[in-house]
Amino acid sequence: MVRAVPALAVATPLASNCSSSAGTLQALIACPGYATLQVGAIVFVGNEITKERTLRAELDFAEGDTLQAATLTTRIEANRRRLYNLQLFHQVLCEVACHNGSITLLFSVKERWYTFPVPILSIADRNFRAWADRSDRWRRVDYGVHLTRRNFRGRNENLLANLQLGFNRKYELFYEAPGYGRRRRVGVGAGFSYYRARALDYATVQDRLVTFRPQDGFPIERRYVTAGLRWRKTVRLLAAFDVSYHQEAISDSVNYLNPDYYLGRARREYLDFSLSGVLNQRNTFAYPLSGRYLQAQVVFRCFLTEAPTQLLTRVRYARYVPLGGQFYYSGAVQGQMRFSKRFSYADNRALGYDALVRGYDPYVVDGRHYALVQQGVSYRLFDAGQVQLDGITNPKVNTIPLVLYLNTFIDAGYVSTPSVVAGNRLPKRLLASAGVAMHLVTYYDRVFTLEYTRTVRGQGGFFFRSQFPI
Repeated sequence: MVRAVPALAVATPLASNCSSSAGTLQALIACPGYATLQVGAIVFVGNEITKERTLRAELDFAEGDTLQAATLTTRIEANRRRLYNLQLFHQVLCEVACHNGSITLLFSVKERWYTFPVPILSIADRNFRAWADRSDRWRRVDYGVHLTRRNFRGRNENLLANLQLGFNRKYELFYEAPGYGRRRRVGVGAGFSYYRARALDYATVQDRLVTFRPQDGFPIERRYVTAGLRWRKTVRLLAAFDVSYHQEAISDSVNYLNPDYYLGRARREYLDFSLSGVLNQRNTFAYPLSGRYLQAQVVFRCFLTEAPTQLLTRVRYARYVPLGGQFYYSGAVQGQMRFSKRFSYADNRALGYDALVRGYDPYVVDGRHYALVQQGVSYRLFDAGQVQLDGITNPKVNTIPLVLYLNTFIDAGYVSTPSVVAGNRLPKRLLASAGVAMHLVTYYDRVFTLEYTRTVRGQGGFFFRSQFPI
């Protein structure tokens, strides 16, 4: 929606450049002697798709509210960053004008492209190193289409669909609405997934996954449906409660090769009850340079077959600190605790899956509990800002941000488990690594990492990643 802009009082501009979050705050101050200022009007420009009420819900003030003049710039800049961190815009600019104790705020946004039909051509393994170690690597490829519709109906709702063929088959559809109503506090999420694979990692030997691939058929099949509620105060504070129903089945051959895969059963059904929360106070969500991040999750699993219930807790905390100049520090600690009388092999997972001590990519570490600490220092080598593409007039795709960082890091992790399978050496042992990396931050919050890592075991190598590691 585009609205007419009221005349702004012109005075000496006081600009605060905030390129790290793609925007600028300009305050045009013409109200000397006022300790408090009243918000007279809030105007949004450039939101052709995004509904204005979606943007207003992120602000912590409205027309008629009174703001302190001493903290006006800080307050408005924090709100501008909230809008940018919705990750709906390439850029968010704000101009503030004051006249006789009343301020007018103009938020100018540049919308992104929201529909992404992305072809799927991916490896069917945990990471590139695990895929490269396979003798049949070229047959372990998935293809299809991944369709994402962000900002559906202009309300920051998301639709996600997967049609994946090839080595693994996956059919999925998910809908996520972060909030309804004027303040957009309560929302919903729902979806379903069907998956089957031509090969299955059924055991861990010498800290590496052992794969079973039959001549015909699929050794594993999974399906689930999920639904839940969402609560959000702003984009920085979110909570979710989800209930999901799962059906999983393995072939008789897998059950024979590893009777503990599903505790002696070829099929199982269960309900997951999940409660999670996120406090995200980072300056920007793609490649944060300042702020903090806290995520916590509790999952209770109740089996409908004869199997003991499980309780899972996960916590992650990260801190980001500018060190001065072009140097930035990042550190994170995370952990997991699982509780049950007995675990199946499929549930007894720790490091090497979702969480990783960098450099140990070829390995997995099974166990109930783990702790992981990651630290790094980055130096900004190059910042091209918004690179304009000649010949392309669409503002959604004609600018490319390019920022390059040099990074050095140290990781350490530990997995606790009551017993260790013979031949596996990494559980109940300190895992540590150090390395250097290059981080490229670019289009649509993408971060590409090329790193060289050495572990305490004396192993080293180059690794490529497509996400910010901390």
